[in-house]
Amino acid sequence: MSIKRAALSIASPVLPERINDYLVQRLAKPLRVQLCEKLTDDFLELLLKAMDLAFILSHSYRDNVRGFRATYVFRTANESVAATALFGDGKMKVEKHGVIPYDVQVTFTDAHALWSFLLSENQDVLDSILANTVDVEGNLNYLYRFGFLARDLTRRIGVA
Repeated sequence: MSIKRAALSIASPVLPERINDYLVQRLAKPLRVQLCEKLTDDFLELLLKAMDLAFILSHSYRDNVRGFRATYVFRTANESVAATALFGDGKMKVEKHGVIPYDVQVTFTDAHALWSFLLSENQDVLDSILANTVDVEGNLNYLYRFGFLARDLTRRIGVA
């Protein structure tokens, strides 16, 4: 665990929720830049890091995964980007590679395809699959939950 992450974990329970939300917004600035300007292959990594910060700092964000266990693998078709998000015990852990077994795996063509799939208002899995920009293996309900968490985070950092 990094020193910054450890310090935030210690401080979070004693700080008011509005201070924690402010910290999430400030610390997720690189993600905000991606969402407001130009998406790059760093989008997934920044999204997962920002989600991790939100889970550490925000009590209400953490409530969204209380009692939830799942493993998500995200990767590009050419394997240039791969990451795993592991949910359990009200926390999220991020791995910089794909793991097996998983509950859902999302293979996407590029950062924009993943962005439009996860963050669009009318998240339409079928349209993305038919357009061949996203391939999903596993439980789609988990994917909708992840999309909700991603959209909630964008709202918290002032993008949505």
